[in-house]
Amino acid sequence: MPRKSAENIEEVEEKTSPSQEEKKETSEVDKLSEMLASVLEYISDDEIEEIDIDYILDKTAGLRDWWNQYKEKNRKHIEEEIRESLGELSLEELEKIREQIKETKK
Repeated sequence: MPRKSAENIEEVEEKTSPSQEEKKETSEVDKLSEMLASVLEYISDDEIEEIDIDYILDKTAGLRDWWNQYKEKNRKHIEEEIRESLGELSLEELEKIREQIKETKK
């Protein structure tokens, strides 16, 4: 039986051990799983009559930060959707949008 050299053993270990990226992804999945479980626990509580999103965002560790990052990642997608739909709007609708934009710049 041939002996494995140190190089071969290192190659096998590299192939079987999780990379830093895989560990990061696993950690992210674990965090998201915890957040989801916390949210589901809250909304499945029979005593809760009205769901308070701000409460969920504040009381679920890391959820508000994740939500803000998610919204920022989707910003480009939202901008593109708006650009594409502008051609379908009437002149009146476009003027309303322009006024809203002017108001936000003040």
